[in-house]
Amino acid sequence: MTDLGTIPERRSPLDAVHRAAGAQFTDFAGWQMPVRYESDLAEHHAVRERAGLFDLSHMGEILVVGPEASDALDYALAGKLSAIAIGQAKYTLLLGRDGGVVDDLVVYRTGDDRYMVVANASNRDVVVGELRDRTAPFEADVFDESDDVALIAIQGPDALAVLQETEGFGLQGPGNDRDDFLAALDGLKYYRAIAAEYQGEPVLVARTGYTGEDGFELYLAPERASGLWEALRETGGPRVTPCGLASRDTLRLEAGMPLYGHELGRDIRPAQAGLGRVVALAKEGDFVGRAASEEGPAADAPVLVGLITEGRRAPRAGYDVVAGVDGDAEAVGTVTSGALSPTLGHPIAMAFVDPAHAELGTTLAVDVRGTRIEASVVPLPFYKRQP
Repeated sequence: MTDLGTIPERRSPLDAVHRAAGAQFTDFAGWQMPVRYESDLAEHHAVRERAGLFDLSHMGEILVVGPEASDALDYALAGKLSAIAIGQAKYTLLLGRDGGVVDDLVVYRTGDDRYMVVANASNRDVVVGELRDRTAPFEADVFDESDDVALIAIQGPDALAVLQETEGFGLQGPGNDRDDFLAALDGLKYYRAIAAEYQGEPVLVARTGYTGEDGFELYLAPERASGLWEALRETGGPRVTPCGLASRDTLRLEAGMPLYGHELGRDIRPAQAGLGRVVALAKEGDFVGRAASEEGPAADAPVLVGLITEGRRAPRAGYDVVAGVDGDAEAVGTVTSGALSPTLGHPIAMAFVDPAHAELGTTLAVDVRGTRIEASVVPLPFYKRQP
């Protein structure tokens, strides 16, 4: 038996950089990660107004490779991964056989028979195990490459300009041509990626993110991460602010993006969380969770809604949602995520509520430490960037 007390905490390859910058740390899925540098609020606004720099090296990167990799992933995951092109990414789900969400993933197709699956840090081992089990009947191999990959994200309206100005990038291949890289970067669409190089070493540049802003995620070797981080900071100057997990959470909440363990989990089916479209029921053949997904959740299963409240007291995860401010009003749901929105200036929350109380415009209340605060059901996302 493993002595849990002997398991060391994990540290990012950028740990020394964060500590030199005065970051405050928190434990996240066994990793010591920056929660903030100076101010959650300032870091949040930096991403909305300029650019924020995030260390996401705790995420899991799993390769699925082989002549039947496409078929294997079509069976293993809810999406139709065989349909995406090389250089394209897709948001998808790993479902249990009962239709619940084991993890939400981003999958990149990096070759004809090669995919990279990006998993949440807390679910890395589970995802690796499930993929190996599910792909076993296929001619495909699963490799956990997480320890060999660092991940840096730059997000915000100035992200593209900063990346364009940073020296050392080129397209992967003969010549490592910078002009070709800049042209490819300029034309890169959302949820697409290019195989590039930074200072002669491979880096996958993806136009993806988890903040509701334009931005990029950069996958590269751990020993190269600190050099790229510092180059982005130096190039961007006052336009680039290092950001921690606290601001990332308020950013994704404003953008209505689910967080595993809050809006997603094994007891939640995709349709309940507004993700029914992610499950490709039209694809041919069986996949894990198909039968349960075709059946759908029970008619009275709670559904995810957006809530806004007045004042400054923000709903928090776990707070009860009730049918009204009256003391006798019944509980009809539970808050999954909530915060005082830095961008909007009022409290926002996501919550699972009974379907009978989920219609837009419905007036409910949130029990905030014994005080019932009026809440309105509103559409998600709360915030959408201007094109």
